[in-house]
Amino acid sequence: MFNDKSILITGGTGSFGRRFIANLLKQQKPKKLIVYSRDELKQFEMQQEFDHPSMRYFIGDVRDKHRLKAAMRDVDYVIHAAALKQVPAAEYNPNECIKTNIHGAQNVIDAAIETDVRRVIALSTDKAANPVNLYGATKLASDKLFVAANNISGAKGPRFAVVRYGNVVGSRGSVVPFYRNLLAEGRKVLPVTHEEMTRFWITLDEGVEFVVKNFQRMQGGEIFVPKIPSIRILDLVEAMSGERNYELIGIRPGEKLHEVMVPEEMAHHSLEFNDHYVITPAIKFFDKTVDYRQNRLGETGSAVADKFEYHSGTNPHFLTVEELRALDKVTL
Repeated sequence: MFNDKSILITGGTGSFGRRFIANLLKQQKPKKLIVYSRDELKQFEMQQEFDHPSMRYFIGDVRDKHRLKAAMRDVDYVIHAAALKQVPAAEYNPNECIKTNIHGAQNVIDAAIETDVRRVIALSTDKAANPVNLYGATKLASDKLFVAANNISGAKGPRFAVVRYGNVVGSRGSVVPFYRNLLAEGRKVLPVTHEEMTRFWITLDEGVEFVVKNFQRMQGGEIFVPKIPSIRILDLVEAMSGERNYELIGIRPGEKLHEVMVPEEMAHHSLEFNDHYVITPAIKFFDKTVDYRQNRLGETGSAVADKFEYHSGTNPHFLTVEELRALDKVTL
């Protein structure tokens, strides 16, 4: 669907953007692939790796709507991946997190509407469901903005949707490269915030594929949630180090023991499909009525059970230590 189309990725120098671009250039023939980010060094480094004639690099911040509008001119699809994502950093710098994650989200929406973009997908996080930290709260606000944007854009305007998934294996700043660096330094005991901690687990390639698929599925207003496995933190320690040698350091500011991607409170708005869930809008759009039980690919979903919750601690699928080791070899 991206052949001869123009795609812009905010925060495009991040882990997701780099993998999305690498995969897309292998599989399709886009007209333009625009990386929009504020770090000129990372853009310079990307230019050495991705010198395809379709590549474009825009220095800019999502806090700057005028720059976003310039970058989105004649763009068909937008992936909004830019965010301040570190939980402790957001707790200590709340205003900065709000400016990027909430005000920046509104700027992306406004720029997309004003430049007649066709479809926009915003990347969210499991931390946006029942948030207990500022990062999660800002991403929940962002999710609400993108859902409501379908009402603001009208019948002929852009369609907006959200993709929400868990921890990405090996993404920058995540636990896997952190542990790997410690082990490379000769550490025998790895730090653990709490021994009962669980997390949803997804690879970069799986995340990219899920986003691409949802551009085909989306009607506007959905929050797409993939069915993915969970991990136990002590299983990860054993998979990476060969032992369960760890030291408890205490839960960080704003950190949860477990994560939720579909809260129980949203069960009555949620549908189950073969490989994913959809949280449908709590608001009704004035311009049309959408039946979310069947998406644009013809896939059919059904309502989840009352009090359903998609929770990393009660997820029926947990990766074993052996599966984590195999995944580590394949993805990193």
